[in-house]
Amino acid sequence: MIGPLTGLRVLVGRAPHQASALSSNLRALGAEVFEIPFIEIRKPSSYQPLDAALNNIRDYDWLVLTSVNGVEAVWQRLKTLLIDKKVLQHLRVAAIGPATRRAIEKQGIKVAVMPARYVAESMVESLRDRVEGKRVLLARARVARDVIPRELGKLGARVDVVEAYQTVIAESSRASIGEMLEDASRRPNLITFTSSSSVRNFVELMGKECGRARPHHTGPFSAIQFASIGPVTSATLREFGLPVDIEAKEYTIPGLIKAIEAAHPRKRG
Repeated sequence: MIGPLTGLRVLVGRAPHQASALSSNLRALGAEVFEIPFIEIRKPSSYQPLDAALNNIRDYDWLVLTSVNGVEAVWQRLKTLLIDKKVLQHLRVAAIGPATRRAIEKQGIKVAVMPARYVAESMVESLRDRVEGKRVLLARARVARDVIPRELGKLGARVDVVEAYQTVIAESSRASIGEMLEDASRRPNLITFTSSSSVRNFVELMGKECGRARPHHTGPFSAIQFASIGPVTSATLREFGLPVDIEAKEYTIPGLIKAIEAAHPRKRG
């Protein structure tokens, strides 16, 4: 297919079960897409904290969810624990963005709050006048930014943070990424990053090859562009000395696709 991204080779580093929307839409625009996950989604180190919170869900006023993975983990545990979703009817639910909201609404639950910008800081602003004296359950990844619990605590909320899942390095991808970068016929022109975790894991997978070099000019990343889903992910790229060539204006997968298309990156080398 001839499209605006024809001739562009894109490396998508999302977990396999989450890569399809990004990959399929890029392919529809003519790009050649390779999927090598930087992240592997695993069960939490222990279900005990999440299960305890869900067994006492009537004690909470708000449920805050910051990813589709978190939604899936919570509802899977509700099913496992034989807890009827009717016990959630008293809750007000906040979703970080449209994908998370859709996942929640798919479970038949209404979303009360979704911030204008799909980042933790905007979530705090959206809840600013609603959480004083309230009890909030935040179900999220084991490793995540502490902006939401810290700032909601300052606003007078009692926040319980529970681990719903883990994001770990996809070790099996280490060799595949190295081989791709060395193969002229498969070497990507663009690498996508959809979270800070994806950046950190990519850096870890690349090891000393990544370093803090200027990838546009030297080393294994010469002439490769980096595309970020939003400012938090972009900040993490810059933290590791990596460039931000493209940044989505709307911090979603569709927003990232639009940004890549608008940039019209061209095949190099």
